[in-house]
Amino acid sequence: MDFSLKHLAVTTLMLASLSSFTTAAHANITPEQSATILKTFSDASATDFRQFLTSLAKTDLAKTDDLGAAISAFLDNKALSADQQNEIHRLLGLYARVKYGKAATETLRELVAIPTFRVDGVDQHANPEFIRIADKIKSLAQAFNLNFRNIDNRVYEISLEGTGDEVVGIHAHADVVPVTPENWVLEDGTRLDPFKVTLIGDRMYGRGTEDDKNGIVVALYAMKVIKEEKLPLARNFKLLVDTTEETSGDAIPYYFEHNPTPNYNLALDGGYPVVIAEKGYGTVMANFPKRKADGKGAEIVSMTGGLATNQIPSASVATLLSDKPAELAASLQKAGSDFAKRNGGNFSVTAKVDGKDVKLTVTGVSAHSSEPESGVNPVSRMLVFINSLDGKVAIKHNHITDAARYAADNWGLDYLGGKLGVGFSDAFMGPLTTSLTFVGMDEKTFKLAVNLRVPKGKSPEALKAEIADKIGAWSKKSHVAATFDYSIAEPMYRNPEGEWVKALLAVASENLGMKHEYGTSAGATSVHELPNGVQFGLARPEVKYTGHTDNEFKTVDQFLLDLQIVTEMMGRIGQLPKL
Repeated sequence: MDFSLKHLAVTTLMLASLSSFTTAAHANITPEQSATILKTFSDASATDFRQFLTSLAKTDLAKTDDLGAAISAFLDNKALSADQQNEIHRLLGLYARVKYGKAATETLRELVAIPTFRVDGVDQHANPEFIRIADKIKSLAQAFNLNFRNIDNRVYEISLEGTGDEVVGIHAHADVVPVTPENWVLEDGTRLDPFKVTLIGDRMYGRGTEDDKNGIVVALYAMKVIKEEKLPLARNFKLLVDTTEETSGDAIPYYFEHNPTPNYNLALDGGYPVVIAEKGYGTVMANFPKRKADGKGAEIVSMTGGLATNQIPSASVATLLSDKPAELAASLQKAGSDFAKRNGGNFSVTAKVDGKDVKLTVTGVSAHSSEPESGVNPVSRMLVFINSLDGKVAIKHNHITDAARYAADNWGLDYLGGKLGVGFSDAFMGPLTTSLTFVGMDEKTFKLAVNLRVPKGKSPEALKAEIADKIGAWSKKSHVAATFDYSIAEPMYRNPEGEWVKALLAVASENLGMKHEYGTSAGATSVHELPNGVQFGLARPEVKYTGHTDNEFKTVDQFLLDLQIVTEMMGRIGQLPKL
């Protein structure tokens, strides 16, 4: 392609974008028309964007629609109306999907294959797997002719430079939550490798396909398209890849101690179309000192739960020691079946002899702890079930039965704080949720976490005091030895103002066929405390979120649509005259 012609064309597009207009502009391309375009072209048939548009102009779609006028104006280097400009950006997104969909999918495979989860005793920035993924992202950025900086292996910064001083921060993260490999089994018995993308039907299974390596990939390829097409930008973009989003959350603050904060911030780590409110993240961590068992009967010596406070697992397993394992297993099986029937019947309780032990398993449905309603929590059900056995099946009392009593008395099977009497709700952000999640045990302590997601309506200090008072009263009455640690963060709420938020809402809602309205989320992202911070996908609110769950997946179609949407968004936001 002749550079002077391309340069003239994109300059014309830029001039049109910088002209002032007051009426809302739309990309008048329907999802049906987009689908027709996608069927018409392949990666081999699209050499560059202008050639893609030239070919599209010859189709019936362009000849019978306003689309043809927009393409002609762009190709003839004429000034574009606001609507025409948005149509060109919609086509840019479609072009990115056609041209780089296969390559982006392969890149996602490569990133998922790097197991970037927290390792006990190893700082994230010193973990060899994070050094590996940094090198991989660096090589991609350099191949795409983008600027790359590694900020002390805590944040990886990829820059797409424009002409102005404003910076738009695009946030994604390279770390993932841990996995329990034995739980990655489909209903038909197919076993999955969590760190290998397995394509079954339209689903790409693998840890990070949904949360959040998909976000890294689509942002990189969107930047690549804009860079190689030499589309001028009125502002700069910085893709900030976080390494501690799922754990300490200290990488992004570390970055901003040494670098300026972007004027606008978008997290590709939440929900569509545009999320302007995030619940506050909280934890009630109970610590039960290990003690010698007293009483008669079997002893519970271990119990599993989530591997992180923000993760509801699909199963919880307790190991019991008994002189009569077969008799114990039979008693537990009968009691467990009755317990499941009495409490909804949407989970199972099984007890099996394993040598001299008995393995008691509660199987539910895994979920992100921000969406407890989308799963069936086996941790809460295991603890309440254990507590219900007192007087029915002979179980010695120890630190695990102490934890079970605490869980049953204060939290129960309810995830709205009703058992403790601390529940409340906000009309927009929804209710407080409380999920028993993380279970851990070392030489001295059995730990049990309740993950809180807190809407606006009560201050964190007031809620913390209310919970502490109620648990304190229970401790005094029950005489259970335990200590409790409380942490609750402020919820985020943004007043949706500015042309940039309106453009985000238009891009997402038009492509997805969603209502043109802002959303709220129970999940906290790295933009929680940043100025002008919102979520922009990549999850659809009407579909169960699979991040943090066993068998996490992203559909191929949604992944490619994300690539299309993010490319269009960057082009449009990059060329708005004013955000």
